[in-house]
Amino acid sequence: MTDVVALAPRVDRGTPLLGVPTGRPMLSWKTETAAPDWLQAAYEIDVTDAAGEALWQSGRVDSEESVCVGWAGPALASRQRARARVRVWGVDGSASDWSAPADFETALLDPTEWTADFITPAWEEDASVSNPPPIFRRTFAVPAAVTTGRLYATALGIYEVRVNGAIVGDRVLAPGWSSYNKRLRTQTYDVTGAVHAGENTIEVTVADGWYRGFLAWGGKRNTYGTQAGLLVQLELLLADGTSQTVVSDGEWTVATGPVWKADIYNGEHYDARVVASDWGPVAVLEHDRSVLIADDAPPVRQTEELRPVEIVTTPSGKTVVDFGQNLVGWTRITVNADPGTTITLRHAEVLEGGEICTAPLRNAQATDVYVARGDPDETWEPRFTFHGFRYVEVDGWPGPLGVGDIVALACHSDMTRTGRFASSNDMVNQLHENVVWGMRGNFVDVPTDCPQRDERLGWTGDIQVFSPAGSFLFDTDAFLASWLADLAADQLPDGVVQFVIPAVLGDHTPTAAWGDAATLIPWTLYQRYGDAALLERQYPSMRAWVECLRSRLDERHLWSRGFQFGDWLDPAAPQEDPSAARADKHLVATAHVARSATVLAESAAVLGKVDDVAQYRELAATVTAAFRDEFVTPTGRLMSDCQTAYGLAIVFDLLEGDQRRRAGDRLAQLVAADDYCIATGFVGTPLVCDALCATGHVDVAYQLFLQTKCPSWLYPITMGATTIWERWDSMRPDGSVSSSGMTSFNHYALGAVADWMHRTVAGLAPAAPGYKAITIAPRPGGDLTAASAELDTPYGLAASRWRIDGDGFEVEAVVPPNTRATVIPPNGAGPSVEVGSGTHTWRWPA
Repeated sequence: MTDVVALAPRVDRGTPLLGVPTGRPMLSWKTETAAPDWLQAAYEIDVTDAAGEALWQSGRVDSEESVCVGWAGPALASRQRARARVRVWGVDGSASDWSAPADFETALLDPTEWTADFITPAWEEDASVSNPPPIFRRTFAVPAAVTTGRLYATALGIYEVRVNGAIVGDRVLAPGWSSYNKRLRTQTYDVTGAVHAGENTIEVTVADGWYRGFLAWGGKRNTYGTQAGLLVQLELLLADGTSQTVVSDGEWTVATGPVWKADIYNGEHYDARVVASDWGPVAVLEHDRSVLIADDAPPVRQTEELRPVEIVTTPSGKTVVDFGQNLVGWTRITVNADPGTTITLRHAEVLEGGEICTAPLRNAQATDVYVARGDPDETWEPRFTFHGFRYVEVDGWPGPLGVGDIVALACHSDMTRTGRFASSNDMVNQLHENVVWGMRGNFVDVPTDCPQRDERLGWTGDIQVFSPAGSFLFDTDAFLASWLADLAADQLPDGVVQFVIPAVLGDHTPTAAWGDAATLIPWTLYQRYGDAALLERQYPSMRAWVECLRSRLDERHLWSRGFQFGDWLDPAAPQEDPSAARADKHLVATAHVARSATVLAESAAVLGKVDDVAQYRELAATVTAAFRDEFVTPTGRLMSDCQTAYGLAIVFDLLEGDQRRRAGDRLAQLVAADDYCIATGFVGTPLVCDALCATGHVDVAYQLFLQTKCPSWLYPITMGATTIWERWDSMRPDGSVSSSGMTSFNHYALGAVADWMHRTVAGLAPAAPGYKAITIAPRPGGDLTAASAELDTPYGLAASRWRIDGDGFEVEAVVPPNTRATVIPPNGAGPSVEVGSGTHTWRWPA
């Protein structure tokens, strides 16, 4: 019998195994086997508690389902430890042994289980400025050795916990950024080894963070509140069989310490000579506990260290460190200096005229200051800020700065890397790497637009267009599910989706492509991860958005009124008005109504909501017909004769009959007329290559894709870019920086083309939710002689690799167990082939 191995199941959405945020987690598993065409026939799930007592045994279940399998046993309680394992049978009669177990423990799942109080300093502060972060302190005695220690914590601000002087955990910027007044996430830590018998001390620093620090532009502060707050619950099980709980309450004390200013935009100032003293009283802070939820997002962590590639002296005599990569995080320094020596670190993404260019930061100071204590080899890094930078200007360093004295620490939400791409074209490979780094830098607890200036907000339009690419590169299921929960929480009663989530800019009117994040992102996650539970959870939000759109339609069923961002940052738009694109704004808006209604109908079909399927299909058909009547001639010419308009009409399937072919021909003509340069903004850029390929113009798509003149995807590569830019010309050919007042060199939206690279250039695409069925359909073009994409799907590794060798075109497909793939040769070189799991190779004439 063929060997079949079931792997340890994934619990829920891959959130940490300590602090699982639900008592009914989904389970998913992968199977490894060398057997070709292997398909699962049945499975069995076994869940026990920490003592080995049965909690849930499914028995043999005849099903091929192995992804996001719903919890059918009794709900787990808070703090409950469990061990889950699975075994499978194949349709070929094979059977696996029990998998390795997944050991996990639930968080505090009910807000009423918190007995702690929120505490805040009893002193008065000037809330209009940055104040030194308070350090909350409690000393307590433990009568016996600790067998299990759990620390549950959150804060109104950014917190860091130390127990007996050691930092607890490896996450940073906790509790992250959510819609605090509706969803305040709590974290779970294992402190078993940190707490000991005898006297112990816990200290927690709480900085302003997103809660009350500077946020958005215009010097706005205190978005969620004016007082820093801490909530801590330490629960200990002791070797003598007793338990002990230490909670935040009026018994704690508070002081300030070496951090005398910490702000996300402006940086951190630290005086190592200062030791916290003059401990004073705390006050109990009234705060709604019903908003407490167990953390459902991956933690932000330091994920990589980068050494300097060069240290230069600028024309003005400044010392500047070049890390060779635009990144997000901060630096760690090691210095030998006299006491009181002040070292200043200023961060920037680019150089202009040989000096760091800080104009794109606007009002963000992005400056860290360290005052030395005078010890040998003092090492310091900030803990309560982050910067977007490649270059650091260092001032006040004692003596010459060496490459070993400073390192950059890349920080972002610690999602699992799942997808990779490579090709025979080095510039294309660099473009893809820039997309990856842009995603890493902007997935810092929320999907931000940029990580460096006084903004860093969760713009809905940016992540809506990028989510397909992002969900290939990294496992974004838990990350975006958490953000979508905030989107729903901040959605207005009439269904309007805010421009940014968490919503910190005030209430807004509905806007196409941006608000459509409510429908299109859940659908993307369902397609990529098979997560129907998320689709079910978000469905009320999705429906509310589409009903909001229905209410905005005029008597002709068009969305013809109100503010729109349109095809934002079309390169033809004037710098002072990025929404003034070539594409008609109301064409863009109406197209998105049809698309969202279609997606909602398809989602309703998945969820068995029969009545909704009918009504939203009817709405989509009505709006599509109105779109054609208003914007499309019988021969397929669009009233708004531009690339974005044709891309929308083709990809959103808004045309009928021969209109589609004619529209594709016209799109190809427009691309050629623009000398194969980009003529699209945020809305059109993700669609144009797909629209060309779908209508038989693969060669034109490649000419556009491989263009190096400005504006193009590869132009920034010629200028040394290591991330995706906000504007096509953020840096001009002469090295000068756009002076628009809105220029970022790390802005992932235009990197949405990576999704086309994965699906079309390499040829790897989902054909059923979660990649249960896969399409392998590479479309070679341009000067590329090879390309590949690999993805760790929910079922296992899938890959599409091709190369042109002499007169032959060779394709290799890797298909994971329990799936099937359809392989479509390029250019009609042969018939389509359906294959099962295994590695398959074909060769056709080039």
